[in-house]
Amino acid sequence: MIPDSGTPRLEVRNITRRFAGRAVVDGLSLRVMPGQVTCLLGPSGCGKSTTLRIIAGVERQDEGEVLVDGRLVSGPGCEVPPEARSIGLMFQDFALFPHLSVAENVAFGLPGGARANRARVSELLERVSLGHLRDVWPHQLSGGEQQRVALARALAPRPRVMLMDEPFSGLDERLKDDIRDRTLEILKGEDTAVLLVTHEPAEAMRMADEIALMRAGRIVQSGAPYNIYNAPVDKEAAAFFSDINVICGEVRGALLMTPFGEFLAPGHPDGTRLEIVIRPQHLRIDFDRSGKGPNPTPQDGVPARGVVVRARFMGRESLVEFRMDYDGSILKATVPSVFLPKPGTPLWLMIRRGRCFVFPAEAGNCRQKVAAATAASAAPAPASASGARGKAG
Repeated sequence: MIPDSGTPRLEVRNITRRFAGRAVVDGLSLRVMPGQVTCLLGPSGCGKSTTLRIIAGVERQDEGEVLVDGRLVSGPGCEVPPEARSIGLMFQDFALFPHLSVAENVAFGLPGGARANRARVSELLERVSLGHLRDVWPHQLSGGEQQRVALARALAPRPRVMLMDEPFSGLDERLKDDIRDRTLEILKGEDTAVLLVTHEPAEAMRMADEIALMRAGRIVQSGAPYNIYNAPVDKEAAAFFSDINVICGEVRGALLMTPFGEFLAPGHPDGTRLEIVIRPQHLRIDFDRSGKGPNPTPQDGVPARGVVVRARFMGRESLVEFRMDYDGSILKATVPSVFLPKPGTPLWLMIRRGRCFVFPAEAGNCRQKVAAATAASAAPAPASASGARGKAG
């Protein structure tokens, strides 16, 4: 059966897997189209690798279905063996056979072996730039070369789906970018649907067409990397991709009162505690002028003063940590290039209102901070701050 253009290459419907009564994968669904790279991103233990094993057929789900090109391969009354699913696998351990040459490793699993499939093996080795190493042994290869052999071996049977479980984690940092880019080029050239597992946000942002953010066995948010990063579903989602600052406030008269001014908070009753989340790169730093800071602006709100605790140069930017006057909390700001003020230097911070996210405060998190926030001066022009999934701007 040749699927139509709208049929997902891989589709997972409501799969659940329990161990000792606990759902490690809990009602998970996803779709991956031909040539698409989807990344399962999340912390260790959230169910990413178990999901991959279920799709591959080496683990059996308790509920749900797995389809390849619209064909059921796992579900009620159906369990296609792993070797018949047209699914390729790549893991952290390249698992090359030490007693087989590079060419023989690539041909492993193909009917007839390396001699009968010489053209296919040669084609793949040339595509990974290893044609000149076809007759050497795996132990003679570098880590990056072994990874490329493993990729060629996984592609040899022309799988419809490629599952990759942190395949680049063992590589030197200097090699990763080149190897990842080359791998993606080859996979997309084969029109393969790719499901990649990683716990590294930078890797997901670099490789994925779509990210599925996992937590406790569920997908809590999915979408293009830009959207996931710039419209997080909650504070934990924002924090997974970068450092964040959390600023607390309390609602009074549909306004969220904070040390950085007022934010609109429609729909929240008075006394509701909310948290403003903002990334370090979206804080603006200004100089102290005999105890005075810059004038408030509609874009950046009201300034709040802090004292430098520590400043570090990180290569492309500087990270400056402040202890804020209003409650003693620590806020972090990043500045392009070199900016290393001495500890104890008073400076003023302003927050880019269009880059804020507002979420309900966790119980007990903001009690002490809110008292200081309500005493702060108000901004001249309130910025929008919607509710649990809103973006202040």
